[in-house]
Amino acid sequence: MENLRTQVLVVGGGTGGIAAAIQCARQGIETILVSEFPWLGGMLTAAGVAAPDGNELKAWQTGLWGAFLRELQRRHQQAGLDHSWVSMFTFEPRVGAEIFADWVKAEQQLTWIAGQIPLEVKRQGDRLCAVRFPDYWIEADIILDGTELGDLLALGEVPHRWGWDRSEKFQEPSAPTAPNEMTQTYPVQSPTWVFYLKENGRRPPASNKDFSIFQGAWEKYGLEHFLNYGGLPNGHYMINWPLAGNDFGLGGDRLLDPQQRLDFYREAQAHSLAFADYIYQASGGKYGLATGVFPHDLYGGSFALMPYFRESRRLIGTETLTEQQILPQGTVAPLPLNSAGEVQAIAVGNYANDHHYPGFEFPLTPKSIPWGGRWTGTPFTIPYMALCSATVENLIACEKNIAVSHIANGATRLQPLVLNLGQAAGQAAALAIQNRCAPKEIDVRQLQEKLLTDNFAPAAVIPLYNLAFDHPEWLKWQRFYLDHPEQYPENGLCDRRPFVSEPTPQAKLYSGEIFPQGNCQYAIALPDQSKPIQVVTLDPQMHQWLGNLQTPQKIQAIGRINKAAPWFVLEDIA
Repeated sequence: MENLRTQVLVVGGGTGGIAAAIQCARQGIETILVSEFPWLGGMLTAAGVAAPDGNELKAWQTGLWGAFLRELQRRHQQAGLDHSWVSMFTFEPRVGAEIFADWVKAEQQLTWIAGQIPLEVKRQGDRLCAVRFPDYWIEADIILDGTELGDLLALGEVPHRWGWDRSEKFQEPSAPTAPNEMTQTYPVQSPTWVFYLKENGRRPPASNKDFSIFQGAWEKYGLEHFLNYGGLPNGHYMINWPLAGNDFGLGGDRLLDPQQRLDFYREAQAHSLAFADYIYQASGGKYGLATGVFPHDLYGGSFALMPYFRESRRLIGTETLTEQQILPQGTVAPLPLNSAGEVQAIAVGNYANDHHYPGFEFPLTPKSIPWGGRWTGTPFTIPYMALCSATVENLIACEKNIAVSHIANGATRLQPLVLNLGQAAGQAAALAIQNRCAPKEIDVRQLQEKLLTDNFAPAAVIPLYNLAFDHPEWLKWQRFYLDHPEQYPENGLCDRRPFVSEPTPQAKLYSGEIFPQGNCQYAIALPDQSKPIQVVTLDPQMHQWLGNLQTPQKIQAIGRINKAAPWFVLEDIA
């Protein structure tokens, strides 16, 4: 047993944990990051969800999420990231893990220890003093819980919630008024054990599972389009399918116990293996397991290293983020303010609230709008105090374990947002060390300024649809609404001058005719395409241009073709 001492300890190398550790170390703070797996990145890499959801518009591509995305575009310059219709960006998970590993290696103040899980927390009064792992005792001034299931909350006896909140708790419009069959069957959102397929891949081991549970999985889509849902470079298909697919959440309470958790894992993986067998047989052997994607497992590296968890233990914080705070008033959610009227936002998300309970329909209050030729979620922000424990002085949450209601978690749990809230958590830890204060005592305006002016990955804290991350007035308008929140517009638009971003490395010049199709949709006829294809854009200037399009128009378009969707991603007009 080795004893270590550090200023900041980040437990868990997932999406939020890696972001927190990197950001903290970049501020010159001695930081130790402890991960369970040899790959860093959690949901984005080790769990295999290399098809990120949310924060896809250029206005939301800021912070470490934006930096990660642009590094993916650089490393996938030949293949690009346009292979799927569930996400605007898909990539090889190994490449994502390499990016995070390279970022860690570049930080002299950051020590990464892999292959360790937390076993015990030493606590004195209202402070967590140290964490025991199989091979280490690590003491720290500030501890961040970046575990997938909020394990430090339990080990440190930190007050937290698990599972459903009734409507009487937070008066949320979508929360159930009483227990029902769905809430009793699924105490939390269902995890998924992701696996990868490819054409002419390895035959899965025969399964004894009843295939009737998978009947109709791709009935509305057809087999080929269903697979393109999670298309990736190199002909791989990520299988993370919610409709009669490989979501598995039965007996979810077992995740709270370390031993029973292993039983849940075995059942979840067996369920996914049966789905792989079902697809293999239904396709006549055309689609089998894609080996060598992940570090070796029983199936040759086709299965993710861990399940994709959609929900965790959730901190009881100084403030709890509820459904009302993520729903739009106009087309944006209201900014979170403290009693003095100061903005408390530290990260921007926009995902449409989404919950997974196999076999049940669970309609939620909608929070989506048509934008750029497709539907997207309306933006909201995370208040800083949702990261701080109400009772423990030196703990910061930096994953799905923040102080959020069960309902709102359906929108806050997504990879890009968690990456950026992890960045904010790491910056907050650094400020607490530098100012010799508890995390909840830091100046939130100072935290926001540090995020906005970060040298490596400046991060937005105010959602503005028409202000792309590279707009020359970006910082001006972010600061303006921090100083004048009463002027924040309900449509999320600021009075900036026109500006078109630089095209992505994969963009090309196309000649064609573009035309409106009604219902905020557009199409383009290209000479080398047999029929017109849908036009979408992530750029605010192009969104405005499409909105003004009344009749067909011949154009020189700069953009990319995604054959899996299919759609044309419009970036600029020559």
